[in-house]
Amino acid sequence: MENKMGSIDFRKDFPFFESSINKGLVYFDNAATSQRPACVNRAVEDFNNFNNANPLRGLYDLSVRATDLYENARAKVAAFLNAPSDSHIIFTRNATESLNLVAYTYGMAFVEEGDEVVISAMEHHSNILPWQMVCSAKKARLVWLECDASGIIPASEWQTKITAKTKIVSVAHVSNVFGITNPVKEIASYAHKVGNGGKGAVMIVDGAQSVPHMKVDVQDIGADFLAFSGHKALGPMGIGALYAREKFLEQMPPFLRGGEMIEYVTRESATYAELPHKFEAGTVNAGGAVGLAAALDYIEKVGFDFIEKNDNALAAFIMNGMKTIPHVHVIGNDDPDRHCGIVTFTIDDVHPHDIASMLSSENVAIRAGHHCAQPLMQKLGVGSTARASVYFYNTQKEAEVFLEKLSGVRKWMGLS
Repeated sequence: MENKMGSIDFRKDFPFFESSINKGLVYFDNAATSQRPACVNRAVEDFNNFNNANPLRGLYDLSVRATDLYENARAKVAAFLNAPSDSHIIFTRNATESLNLVAYTYGMAFVEEGDEVVISAMEHHSNILPWQMVCSAKKARLVWLECDASGIIPASEWQTKITAKTKIVSVAHVSNVFGITNPVKEIASYAHKVGNGGKGAVMIVDGAQSVPHMKVDVQDIGADFLAFSGHKALGPMGIGALYAREKFLEQMPPFLRGGEMIEYVTRESATYAELPHKFEAGTVNAGGAVGLAAALDYIEKVGFDFIEKNDNALAAFIMNGMKTIPHVHVIGNDDPDRHCGIVTFTIDDVHPHDIASMLSSENVAIRAGHHCAQPLMQKLGVGSTARASVYFYNTQKEAEVFLEKLSGVRKWMGLS
């Protein structure tokens, strides 16, 4: 398997892989953060070197240029997600901040005593803690959609647990542990019909793991809100985005207050800026937004057909290889096509932290721990797991090295 599109070798576009510092490193921690192509680094550097000014308010040419680049980046994100307009996109630091924004604004403003908020058992902590806070503050009830050991949420779960009392449903599009793609379109459709006394519950989608790996159309899946992080999608750290339906943004109070998000201030009150700037207080991360736009452009050049094909092929190769290694157990679905390039596993009698440490000594980088999904770990009966996660620039040769090193872990631990 060669990571090429025509005659283009993707890895040559990434300084990370070309550097002698990282020579021979197998980087299989892409679910935590992806590497960046040179064009992304260059876009950020060009902004900082040649276009650096505080955007949005300045009337001089440089500030206008910075504003145009920032707003062009917003337009890129809107088009990438098929949002109806640019005003549906709010720039944040990451998916965590986006989900907290929704919880602190929509959640605290509209959830009432006796309401229910529905999440799944496989959520990242960033999609659990904000809703625990809302439910505690508003005397609402947090309801969990359970999954089976393969990661599948049965339809009976949302058809029985989403009720007229449901005000909000918030579910990960792709699990960062199982890698499974949840049926968010079907869940959203049901929530919109049944929730909130028949007026429709609000559907929030955590797209942190899906947006980099598959075409996400927010209108098609019925998302009222969708959050994702740039750093998992070839972009810089410290930039993310929240998609939101305009009618909700108009109803919601601001998340933060101060510069840029106001229209007019008196000693007694203030009027807020038009959408989306109402939710972007203070000096924005314009360079990060420009870098994110360049990252999304690059993803489109690679194409989701190739990305999904490579994710699935590498997951299949890794999972099939693991079957030949005694004492290794894959967590989740048996079908590699349902892993989105994420293979989470355990080894009998070896702590996942030891697995990761020993592989690191062999120049293989994987993740180990609870993956910010402790309720799921508790459900699975494990304290932590190891996780290998791939992206389109990873190769079968790297997977072969990973499996070879993995096969020696128990021996290194003095186990048979």
